Amino acid sequence: AMSFTAVNRNLVPALHQTLGELFGEGFKAPIIGWNSSRAEDSNAHTLNHCSEGAATIVRMSKLILCLFALALTAPAQELISKKSLSLGAIKVMVAGAEAEAAKRNVQLTICVVDENGTLLFIQKADGAGLNTLNYCQKKARHSAFFRAPSKNAADQLKAGNISIITAPNVFPNQGGLPIKVDGQTIGAIATSGAASEIDEACAQAGIDAYFKK
Repeated sequence: AMSFTAVNRNLVPALHQTLGELFGEGFKAPIIGWNSSRAEDSNAHTLNHCSEGAATIVRMSKLILCLFALALTAPAQELISKKSLSLGAIKVMVAGAEAEAAKRNVQLTICVVDENGTLLFIQKADGAGLNTLNYCQKKARHSAFFRAPSKNAADQLKAGNISIITAPNVFPNQGGLPIKVDGQTIGAIATSGAASEIDEACAQAGIDAYFKK
């Protein structure tokens, strides 16, 4: 059988090179002059260096894991604290807009988008025109992208600012409103199918229903 000394004679040069790469040229291990009289001392010395190197690697690994954990914690906290529209909130807003539409005896399409303009909900009343499906989404996306009522663009166009219609995602038609929490836009709601001012009033009723105004 191969002796412990013979195994170490084969492994120590490779270990010395690896540890030297990890800890720099200053790391030295006695690998010259292997003979039967010095084998035990050399083995003990080499194993001592290996133990110290292993301990250093463990410490370095712990440091790397801590830094990695900190890097993951920051974005995770941001995501947790970010507010977004829930299905329950959307249903309350839609119910509020529907109630206002019924009070005014109008047939509307109602839609809700998130802060990126992604459609979350759309509903067309039986008596609302098919074109309201398109108009309603455009109003809502305008309000989400610009964080302002779509009426603002309509007012600018009426004032003679023709260039407003060249801006991407602009829809100068009253009826879309941003949904804001603590000053941050988290989405938008819009209605379409009645006179523009009634569309906006119904959208506002939806927002008010959720925020209990």
